[in-house]
Amino acid sequence: MTPEQIERHVDAAAAALGLPLSPAHREGVLRYFALAAGFAATVEAVPLSVHDEAAVQFVPVAPASASEAGR
Repeated sequence: MTPEQIERHVDAAAAALGLPLSPAHREGVLRYFALAAGFAATVEAVPLSVHDEAAVQFVPVAPASASEAGR
């Protein structure tokens, strides 16, 4: 997204949600949204095959401790 698109999106989203966006916070919100848009572009750039599917539910697994890893 271009900086202008980000500004329009943030302004429209804030208005649609009825969220006041003070001038003191606007620059930080725009910076964060630009960062998030960059992350999204990275994820969207990964090629997927017809067999790839999104997980229905993600359940993180804690890493094994050193004693469990040696078993």
